[in-house]
Amino acid sequence: MSRITTAILAALLPVLPAAAQTVTGDQAAQMLYPPRPAEVEMSAGDVLPKDQAKMLEMVAKDQPYYAAIAISPDEGLMSEATMAAANHHTVEAATAVALSQCNAKKKGAAECVIVAVVRPEGWEARPVQLSASASEDFANYSGALAISAATGSWGIGASADEAVAACTARQPAATDCAVAIAD
Repeated sequence: MSRITTAILAALLPVLPAAAQTVTGDQAAQMLYPPRPAEVEMSAGDVLPKDQAKMLEMVAKDQPYYAAIAISPDEGLMSEATMAAANHHTVEAATAVALSQCNAKKKGAAECVIVAVVRPEGWEARPVQLSASASEDFANYSGALAISAATGSWGIGASADEAVAACTARQPAATDCAVAIAD
């Protein structure tokens, strides 16, 4: 089963926090990927013509990980329904957002599909995953870092409460902010 198929199946499950348990800053530093570079995995199959797939891969490479791009198969790549969800803490979360937004805008009958995902270069599953921007901001970590699995928001604070408040302030729709890293 390809990683794209796995991501699509996982997107059907509820979006869960990126970290199953809170880890220390030292532990997180060993698990996090650098903010760049990223790699793109295109979906297998004939969803896009080769020229469009190549163009999409070039554009997707510039998206901050974790990202997913969804299209309406009835409408193709150059449609208002084409959606990219980027800078999330997992591919599964980005996939859920991209599919939801694409399906909300599509005019065709077929459900939207994921045509590309963006992960850190050399990606392998790790207990703690942060978006590219949160990974970059981890350099400013002090005390606690909270994340929103649903929106990709994050926040850093001297305490758990401050980190959660910073996560929510960054993106008010982030109602699921939870501490992922704390000392």
